[in-house]
Amino acid sequence: MLRLFTALPVPSDAARELRALQKNLAGARWRPEENFHITLCFYGEVAPQRAHDLDDLIGEIEIPAFEVTLEGAGWFGRREPTAVWARVRETDALRSLAAQCERAGRRLGLTIERRPFTPHVTLAYCHATPLDDARAWSERHQGLRTDAWQADVFHLYASYARGSGPSRYVAEADYPLSAVTGPEGMY
Repeated sequence: MLRLFTALPVPSDAARELRALQKNLAGARWRPEENFHITLCFYGEVAPQRAHDLDDLIGEIEIPAFEVTLEGAGWFGRREPTAVWARVRETDALRSLAAQCERAGRRLGLTIERRPFTPHVTLAYCHATPLDDARAWSERHQGLRTDAWQADVFHLYASYARGSGPSRYVAEADYPLSAVTGPEGMY
């Protein structure tokens, strides 16, 4: 079984800005830069043959490349924070890509979480982090604004556990987004 999800990678310039936020929060287990990504759809445990079928369906997705920007911060967990993150500016293109990735999983009968799509980059998982501390950390970082970057590819990632350390994410398949062309066919 493979633990799979689709996601957009975060470029190194934006990742460096995110690393600067990773401090001063009790109970935070900060994620390594190589694990930064924007999850489009989480599929969970998938058998190898179903993973090949999923790859085929995801490969049929056609959507133009689009801009991505990170803006502000937040946390998950109403009473006890479970994670802190950087917010991704939601766009129609991003929402459409996530919906198409979800549809591919549903076509295969995979059980997809029903939570609303909240585009973000997880910066830390939290353990016994006081709610007031997560709120204060989030408020300190509301001014985060990265330069926009062109999302021109997304990946099907597999997550591999590594003992007590953070999981290792491996891009098992790449899916280029179509180039946006102008009236004369130029980029």
